[in-house]
Amino acid sequence: MEENPTHGVQPERDMKVRARDVSVFYGGKQALFDVAVDIPDRTVTALIGPSGCGKSTFLRTINRMNDTIDTARTTGVIEIDGQNIYEKDVDPVPLRARVGMVFQKPNPFPKSIFDNVAYGAKIHGIAANRDQLEEIVENSLRRAGLWEEVKDRLDQPGTGLSGGQQQRLVIARAIAVSPEVILMDEPCSALDPIATARIEELIDELRENYCIIIVTHSMAQAARVSQQTAFFHLGKLVESGATEEMFTKPRDERTQDYITGRYG
Repeated sequence: MEENPTHGVQPERDMKVRARDVSVFYGGKQALFDVAVDIPDRTVTALIGPSGCGKSTFLRTINRMNDTIDTARTTGVIEIDGQNIYEKDVDPVPLRARVGMVFQKPNPFPKSIFDNVAYGAKIHGIAANRDQLEEIVENSLRRAGLWEEVKDRLDQPGTGLSGGQQQRLVIARAIAVSPEVILMDEPCSALDPIATARIEELIDELRENYCIIIVTHSMAQAARVSQQTAFFHLGKLVESGATEEMFTKPRDERTQDYITGRYG
């Protein structure tokens, strides 16, 4: 199929994130090539593709996490609400409050459950007093579906929770700073099927208020939780579009081969 630089660009709608000509280099090695895609608000967009295809690298361009790697260099434009986040005057610290991130392995801080959730609100000065902080913590834990399980042990370590609870705690920590976008890099890969189902339900609830972008190796998970899907292969965005269409009528043979399990 002929290369098309705008194959990931959707028709004009309520787009939260726009990428144009995004390339990423680690030293002399190019990891992403000229990615162009539009990601709608209040939607779950799944990034799929074989290991090492660039999907996690692309995810990390959206909150400038690649900036933390000395050899990494990003070119092109990524806009959130029309603002290019790679402009020189954009401070990545407040950007990362707007764009929360949940990693593959649950990573609660070695602090109490309360302090885990309160951490971002304290750092970014979101709460004016203790009452506001308590309200933020309770609301965030409720939205993460964890409040009833932990409300009587908020002073206990977050690291003492089960794997699935830890991941929901990390999601509560991310939403406590009122982000607009939530990035999730394989958020269920370290969890058992029951915890995975709970996280998937939570993702579905959260999309009413957030733009969610999830990297997943699981085709079944992408089909269950996302409305939009983008398929990456060898550092390039092959195609993107409505999940149902991508899984039933992919436009590119490479997508068809990956979805049907011929490689990956």
